[in-house]
Amino acid sequence: MAMEGRIPMTRGGAIALKNEVKRLKAVERPKVIAALAEARGHGDLSENADYEAAKDRQAFIEGRIADIEHKLTQMDIIDVAKLSGNKVLFGATVTLEDEDGARLVYQVVGDLEADLKKGRISVSSPIARALIGREEGETVTVRGPKGGGKDYEIIAVEFRDDQVVEE
Repeated sequence: MAMEGRIPMTRGGAIALKNEVKRLKAVERPKVIAALAEARGHGDLSENADYEAAKDRQAFIEGRIADIEHKLTQMDIIDVAKLSGNKVLFGATVTLEDEDGARLVYQVVGDLEADLKKGRISVSSPIARALIGREEGETVTVRGPKGGGKDYEIIAVEFRDDQVVEE
C-alpha cells in the first residue's frame, strides 16, 4: 500500500497537519516576532530572559514548520472512505472485545496522527501489528511490553473517515 520511504496517513490526518502549519505561520510566528520585538525594547539582551524564551519559542516553531512541511512531501495519503471489507487494514476502525466483555474501538492510522485518547492507534503499535490482516470474528493476542498477552475478539471492521477536518 505505502511505497518504500513514504509515510502512510489518512486524509484527515494530512489535513490536520496542513492546518497546524497554517496556524503556526499565521498565528504563532507573528506572536513570537512581536514578543522578540518587545523583549529587544527592554535593553540588554545578554541578561534578558524574555528574549531568550522568545528565541527558543521561535526556534521551536520554525523547526516544527520545517518538520511538518518535509513530512507532507513524504505522505502517502490513504482515503479510508474508499476502502471496504472485513479484514483489518491501514485506516480501519476496529471494534474489539476482551475476555471480560469490555469493548474498545480503535482506528489504525499513521505514526504521525496516532492519539490514543481519540482512539487512533499507530499502525506500528503492538495492537495494530496484531490486528493487521486479521478478520472479523478472529481472536488476536496482543503482547505487552513485559511479555504478557491479552486476547481480543475482533467484533467489527469498518472503513469510515471519522477524522474529517475542515480544509
